[in-house]
Amino acid sequence: MKTIYLIGFMGSGKTTVAEILCEKLDVPLIEMDSLIEKREGRAIKEIFAEKGEAYFRQLETSLLEEIPLENMVVSTGGGAPINSINQKLMRRGTVIFLDASFQVIQERLSQDENRPLWKGKEQEKERLLQERWPVYQQVADITIDVEDKSPESIADEILNVWK
Repeated sequence: MKTIYLIGFMGSGKTTVAEILCEKLDVPLIEMDSLIEKREGRAIKEIFAEKGEAYFRQLETSLLEEIPLENMVVSTGGGAPINSINQKLMRRGTVIFLDASFQVIQERLSQDENRPLWKGKEQEKERLLQERWPVYQQVADITIDVEDKSPESIADEILNVWK
């Protein structure tokens, strides 16, 4: 099986769905943000504060270059697909966009203090989603609407459409 890459805005459920897919497919999970934090020895918000977003995006690309082409599920960071090099790297596998509305994302992240790009005004966050949405659509092989669905049902829908 080709590696599966889950893309989407922060809070769309990529990591939770990826964990379920890994269990069902019996393959390993790479959660990009967590692996970058582990390798860097600090949280993403600290990486952003100390080294900047461009440095973090370079780390994402380096990690994508290492990912095996088969038998893996990857939960990407929300900004990873924006980079054209990352798009090419992910297209070696199957790219699945978990599509969530701003309202759903806002509800899920209302108490989250650990996402550097979630800070700021409502309009800025909504604008960021609007900027990224067409890129997610363009990069994805499959788009899954995640509104009003459990992570388990999203994973099942992915498996039904993907196979």
